[in-house]
Amino acid sequence: MGLLDKMMKTRGGDRWPREKIEAVQRKRLNELVGFARKKSPFYRRLYAGIPETFSLADLPAVSKPEMMVHFDEVMTDQNITMKRIDAFTQDLDHIGRMIDGRYLIFKTSGSTGNPAVVLYDAGNVDVSSAVAAFRTFAREEDLKKFMKHGKRTAGVFADYGFYLACGMSRYLQLKMPHQKTKITVDVNAPEAEIIKQLNEFQPAMLSGYPSNLALLADFDELDIHPDVVITGGELLTDEIREKLRNKFGCYVQTHYSCTEGGEIACECEEGHLHINEDWVIVEPVDKNNEPVPCGQMSDKVLITNLSNHIQPFIRYELTDRVIVHSEKCSCGRTTRWLEIEGRTDDILEFGNGVRIAPMSLYKVLEEVTSIRRFQLVQRAADKVELRMIADDPQKAFEQAKKDLGEFFGSKGLKVEVVLSDEAPQANKTSGKFKHIYSDFRQDLPKV
Repeated sequence: MGLLDKMMKTRGGDRWPREKIEAVQRKRLNELVGFARKKSPFYRRLYAGIPETFSLADLPAVSKPEMMVHFDEVMTDQNITMKRIDAFTQDLDHIGRMIDGRYLIFKTSGSTGNPAVVLYDAGNVDVSSAVAAFRTFAREEDLKKFMKHGKRTAGVFADYGFYLACGMSRYLQLKMPHQKTKITVDVNAPEAEIIKQLNEFQPAMLSGYPSNLALLADFDELDIHPDVVITGGELLTDEIREKLRNKFGCYVQTHYSCTEGGEIACECEEGHLHINEDWVIVEPVDKNNEPVPCGQMSDKVLITNLSNHIQPFIRYELTDRVIVHSEKCSCGRTTRWLEIEGRTDDILEFGNGVRIAPMSLYKVLEEVTSIRRFQLVQRAADKVELRMIADDPQKAFEQAKKDLGEFFGSKGLKVEVVLSDEAPQANKTSGKFKHIYSDFRQDLPKV
């Protein structure tokens, strides 16, 4: 009944009257905060001075580093500890499997390079499935074509590690082993292998990171005819959207999600990213966590995931810059919608014309678990510089250099990897941070 219950509670939720959306939000927030106070030592202490009747602004914001430092105390099931998670995730066969048969484990370094571990309970998994079922497609006509063509879905993502796309895909495969309608193609595999798998599978839906799909679109050998392309993980620029539309001859859309918050916003046929306000609260704020009015760009956002009770994310800080809109959308949805500035990491190009999407390098470095923050700067056509913060910098660099060397080698490249004396840094003027960028000069980074 769990999934059926969440499906019933989600269907039509993006078209409810505003009064109902806000009432459901408030009810679910009260339930979440009450549960966190009762079961989580961290939130019990954090909310000690908060009255039973509270406003959202009364609740202190929580940062990713703060949550990770107090990870064991944050959990509402005190049998779950970071030590147990570290042991569980040593075995890659556990990807997509639930620890204690109750919780899925995902890892992400997020948009600032600080690593995070995120648990999903059954309720959160069911909400994710319900939102995907009802709100994935911007246009009903694409959904009908997708269903007609057997719901064949191919995702070009990292096919290893405890990342959300990989972990959720394997969870579904393990749950429905006889279903052959979904594949995940490793984004870091050689292009020829990616193309071969996609051509053989002939997906009705193609999903992946925009920059990676844009590179694949340059290959004439890629001969697939999806009904829809859905991107995520990076900003989908107008240029890339048009390039993918021309290559595949279908509708191209995107969505806004993160591991901590789940599916935050889904795109409509007007190109607006509608917030799933029945299951997540999005607050655009300035650097001091003060609210930013609708129509203005925020410095960051605070999200509250209303469906995750094992690891409550309540007013959790994300570094994304967004503009939230309250004006009515002609698509008929009543939820507010947003624009997101998104990541703008660079596609790197090396001496022999080989181009590498930032997400591919991002995933290689994420696997070096002792690195707490990183930034990769291309200094020449055959040289990259690694800036990082790590528990054991020399050991972490040796591992990163080895892994990057193997990755570049798989692309037929010989690239020198050097360690920088500098820490990862944002642009001193704009304040924006890039993980991966190209700068052949030796002065300030152009981020």
